[in-house]
Amino acid sequence: MPDTDLTTYADLHADAVAALSRQTATSPAAGAARDRTLALLADGPAAMSRTHRAGHVTASALVLDPDGRVLLCLHGKIRRWVQLGGHCEPGDRTLVAAALREATEESGIAGLTIEPEPIDVDIHQVACQGGSFHYDVRYAVLAPAGAVEQVSAESEALGWFPPDRLPEPLAHATAQLVPPALALLARRAAR
Repeated sequence: MPDTDLTTYADLHADAVAALSRQTATSPAAGAARDRTLALLADGPAAMSRTHRAGHVTASALVLDPDGRVLLCLHGKIRRWVQLGGHCEPGDRTLVAAALREATEESGIAGLTIEPEPIDVDIHQVACQGGSFHYDVRYAVLAPAGAVEQVSAESEALGWFPPDRLPEPLAHATAQLVPPALALLARRAAR
């Protein structure tokens, strides 16, 4: 769906600036990516749209179950295992809502809960608009006990994996999400 009215991204843009401005980086690379993403957001709400040629902000989620297993999808286009997520849509008002929407759509799991602060930011080249960049803001999501996933049209497969035995081929920077997501899960269990 082409983005024809970029004013629909105004709330999402404001939320992205606020979320990334207060985010504590989980690694030096994530901090540098956060700072580059904030610089991209200086372009205004257009930076949230997939039509923005310099790159655009996306939202993704690493889904964990209560036992700490990781849900990954074998992406249909890139043929690699990756966390769930994708493009922001005009109806999204916050990045956390966009990440939760994507995780729910792509996993088919009801009752997912998302941690409100990003755990990572990564920038990677993609084929959008003939070659662009995703400035991917990443969140940790917890699936309810006994959750059963359902493969969506975007995936070849979905699978639960122990964090120390992730599948191959793994997409760029997916593994770097696991330590901060597990740390968040541990903090949540201690509450």
